[in-house]
Amino acid sequence: MLLSAMGAGLLGSHAAARAEPINPVPPSPPEDPARIALGRALFTDPNLSRDGTIACASCHLLAEGGADGRQVSIGIEGKKGDINSPTVYNAGLLNSQFWNGRKKTLEEQIDGPIQNPAEMGNEWGEVLIRLYDNPEYTKQFQALEPDSDEPISRNTVKRAIAAFVRSLNTTNGRFDRWLKGEEDPDTKLTERELEGYRLFKHYGCSSCHQGAAVGGNMFQVFGVINNYFIRRGNITDADRGRFMLTGNIEDMHSFKVPSLRMVALTPPYLHDGTAKTLRDAVDAMFTFQLGLEAPDDHKDAIVAFLRTLPGEHPELEVSPETGAN
Repeated sequence: MLLSAMGAGLLGSHAAARAEPINPVPPSPPEDPARIALGRALFTDPNLSRDGTIACASCHLLAEGGADGRQVSIGIEGKKGDINSPTVYNAGLLNSQFWNGRKKTLEEQIDGPIQNPAEMGNEWGEVLIRLYDNPEYTKQFQALEPDSDEPISRNTVKRAIAAFVRSLNTTNGRFDRWLKGEEDPDTKLTERELEGYRLFKHYGCSSCHQGAAVGGNMFQVFGVINNYFIRRGNITDADRGRFMLTGNIEDMHSFKVPSLRMVALTPPYLHDGTAKTLRDAVDAMFTFQLGLEAPDDHKDAIVAFLRTLPGEHPELEVSPETGAN
């Protein structure tokens, strides 16, 4: 075991916690509560889709971790997407949006699902007409934009939805309480969970998965050690990652490193949703990213650590204990 060799005493001190590669999730940024409430209404409204069947919340189930539990999401008319849907929680902490990072901000990202024919399949002109036809929406937008001749616009809709998504930071998780030096006996980490965190760092996982989101702030080739796509076969454009944006061969199969903050609640895993459980995902990382062998008990301890990462939010109704295996 690495317990004594890696400095158990130092890891338990408050001073050491400040130097850890993972930081506590910060509170959501200040925003007008009325704008957040409007954004939530829009986020959960299927009328934004062309046929009135799909809302943002259809693929980002707020009560269950912010994703949808599918390998790929289902849009209007039963159309399948081409990539796994990430959680919407803590999305405001990420350096870019979408797996290939093609949009920098949450506002820019919203154009994608609204207009994608396999997702909501709508056009902004039709969205705005429907919103103006709704007296309650008209009232809310006018209250937020009292000096505007165009209170309901593409930009004000996107601003409201983005404000709501930025309110979805999950704070006060068990791991964050440990980072802050709290010793509540009901929430403190077990020795196995701490062992998993030490192993997470020991094997180099924290070189890509760090910061408050435990990822989401850099890009990395998937299959950097062993070629995942040769083994899997049937390569699609979605598999090509950032190459589809840059045309640079060095970006082939390069993706934004996913945030692990809510990973305990959001199976399946990887961009193609082929890892069914957390243990499957950990196995894949050892094989294709690290090129290392590790004992089963080490991998299981890392899984135990990952289950301590989710925080709290009023929209959440599940806990890591009821989430993914």
